[in-house]
Amino acid sequence: MKFRLAALALAPLPALAQTPAGQIPPAQVAEIGDHFARYRDQNRTPGMVYMVIKDGKPALSAMVGTQTPGGAPVTLDTRFRIASMSKAFTALAILQLRDEGRLVLDDLAERHIPEMRGWTYPTTDSPRIRIRDLLAHVGGMVTDDPWGDRQQVLSEAEFSAMIAQGVPWSRTGGMAHEYSNYGYALLGRIITNASGEPYQRYIGRTILKPLGMTATTYDIAQVPRDKLALGYRWEDETWVAEPEMRDGAFGAMGGMITTANDYAKWVGFLISAWPPRDGAETGPVKRATVREMVQGLNFVRVGPRRGAPEGDTCKHGTAYGMGLRITSDCDLGTALEHGGGYPGYGSYVVLAPERGIAAFAFTNKTYTAPAVPVWQSLWSLARAGAADPRAVPINPLLAQMHDAARAAYAAGDLKPLDGKLAMNFLLDRDAAHWRTEFVRIKAMVGDCPTAEPLQPTGNLSTAFRWNCSKGKLDGQILLAPTNPPTIQALRFLPRPD
Repeated sequence: MKFRLAALALAPLPALAQTPAGQIPPAQVAEIGDHFARYRDQNRTPGMVYMVIKDGKPALSAMVGTQTPGGAPVTLDTRFRIASMSKAFTALAILQLRDEGRLVLDDLAERHIPEMRGWTYPTTDSPRIRIRDLLAHVGGMVTDDPWGDRQQVLSEAEFSAMIAQGVPWSRTGGMAHEYSNYGYALLGRIITNASGEPYQRYIGRTILKPLGMTATTYDIAQVPRDKLALGYRWEDETWVAEPEMRDGAFGAMGGMITTANDYAKWVGFLISAWPPRDGAETGPVKRATVREMVQGLNFVRVGPRRGAPEGDTCKHGTAYGMGLRITSDCDLGTALEHGGGYPGYGSYVVLAPERGIAAFAFTNKTYTAPAVPVWQSLWSLARAGAADPRAVPINPLLAQMHDAARAAYAAGDLKPLDGKLAMNFLLDRDAAHWRTEFVRIKAMVGDCPTAEPLQPTGNLSTAFRWNCSKGKLDGQILLAPTNPPTIQALRFLPRPD
């Protein structure tokens, strides 16, 4: 069935932004709106919704366009398919079952899926697929976008027959990351068999219901028609409706249907796992278990940042964790990300837990995942100082060691550090050579009467910067793993004016 796009929908539509007072500065609200407007100008979609989360709660939301071409406006309660962003729910459910003792990540997948036991592997020395291999997409199966999307409707019986037939192999397992929707469908079957209830019911009972995600489902038949963003592709200058695929055996890889309001609860829950701390657990899964999703394997891919300004020198190093990609970003620090592409839908999410912020967006156009404006939104907040890194508590012992190191530098001698040095310290450079080193550095930067706040890099290490008469003196203190901790390394980097 084809729909001609109404003239009204072809015209640019302003985003209806909702911003709690004081959460995001007006300049950044406008800047974020510009990022998404520019994206939509270049990638026309019937409708789009985006949201920024700060400190666990919605700080900015906007709805653009319509649920169908020329139809009702998109709202925060409009249902969108989020496709592969469903994988994070699958991964967390696996970890939850591990916590409950119902499986082990190093279990062979065939222990929980009997149909896999007859598989023939590509070489005689191939490892048999473990659960953790499926989580990280390293089982050796071929990348299966877009084939995997069309398997959504398979019945459980049809999937069982497919599994029993085995698979052709792209490579020997454990050799490289290769994205597999089939692999996440297998994880869904493992959840069903290990929990004793259907995958969708288990996710709903243990994750969705405790988080209050009452509008989220896997079954499109349960979605009120007046609340559904129908999915389209643009073809022959016409919006063409994509098939409304029913829920099936591949739901674990990409079957979730949700709203911006519901998905914000999920994002807020994930980001609340940082920083590690004392105190009661308040979510459906332990904070430490959520943080475990960030543990990526060593198949890191490096490339430029999409959407970064011209001349940007930062590179993204990205590995796959568990249901989320893990990226090191120059502005945000550690970032968790994933996209969703599906016939009729596109979505993207980025979380920056070290800054307590996240952003996501949904569209109802085939494979239109708004990754660029989602990243740009968080960069805008970070660069404007609207989302500073969360403070890392300073171990009082590090502050004491820092004060003693400053006293040693001022004296030109290690005596202020007596009793504070690990056994290796003077073996690596004796006291006489330290006196020579202090003289050398002072000739370059002079006395250093003041210091910037410490920048701890852990509970037993810190970077520091001293303000000196002829420049700056950067350095590091690293304590040894002894009780009590003592200084194993004191490093200096002079920066003369």
